[in-house]
Amino acid sequence: MEYRRLGNTGLKVSEISLGSWLTYGGYVEEQKATASIEKAFDLGINFFDTANVYMRGEAEKVVGKALSKYDRSSYVLATKVFGKMGDGPNDQGLSRKHILEQCHASLERLGTDYIDIYYCHRFHTETPLEETLRALDDLVRQGKILYVGVSEWTPEQITEAVHLADKKLLDRIVVNQPNYSMLQRYIEKEIIPVSEKHGIGQVVFSPLAQGVLTGKYKKGEEAPAGSRATQENLGDLYGVLNDKNLDRVEQLKTIAAHEQLTLSQLAIAWILRQPNVASALVGASRPEQLEENVKASGVKLSNETLQQIEEILAD
Repeated sequence: MEYRRLGNTGLKVSEISLGSWLTYGGYVEEQKATASIEKAFDLGINFFDTANVYMRGEAEKVVGKALSKYDRSSYVLATKVFGKMGDGPNDQGLSRKHILEQCHASLERLGTDYIDIYYCHRFHTETPLEETLRALDDLVRQGKILYVGVSEWTPEQITEAVHLADKKLLDRIVVNQPNYSMLQRYIEKEIIPVSEKHGIGQVVFSPLAQGVLTGKYKKGEEAPAGSRATQENLGDLYGVLNDKNLDRVEQLKTIAAHEQLTLSQLAIAWILRQPNVASALVGASRPEQLEENVKASGVKLSNETLQQIEEILAD
């Protein structure tokens, strides 16, 4: 496993990190979730990601319990705040009240004294940005969180937050968590350039495009039993599961075979070609999946191979 600096910070995270969305505390039983976390740790993954809203706190409990056997300094733990955690009017968003209450609740569920990276899970138009940044700054000063991040913010929102933090002498955003894969490339145009300008690194989610880039979905065939595409409301996997992308997958398989990589490894190595990407978040419902994915760490694709991939993706 190789490690990269997170943005302009001194923090180093594994190129492959383990997430828990739609898995831990949900349809993956705790025993398998724990086994995956333990396997990740054994393989050199030091970066674990969850969120308060994943199964209304249950994912945090599973992750915290599984990591409790390891020295706290040996891993980087990230969670998030924004989503609906109750039925009250203040049980979601980025108000000072919600941020402070949810940070304390996350710490309790995770069984830890501090969170390494605390993300604003989305942008909240109903809360003044200064209120949000000041609440996060207070948590940093209290030692309850070490670094501030955002997820799925626009370039304009990121820029405004950086400038406001500098003006008010508040702790700066150091990481952004966007959706990024061969089949979802919107961050390349503006997000990455803006982030590079301000020393913000990317920790990308869905690097395998909801599993489409594993090759398990076939054109004209039913989705495999138990796969994500069979879950309610996830039929087209947020728009990436379509015939055009499945045609691309078949072409990419040829390149992967030539490089002596699996399709998943090729997809992750392609993401890691971006120096602004600190880590690619993968999910795992069983430990064996991680053994395959971590082999993408350190893989360098040639310019010729990258050009071939570009031609397929541009088609």
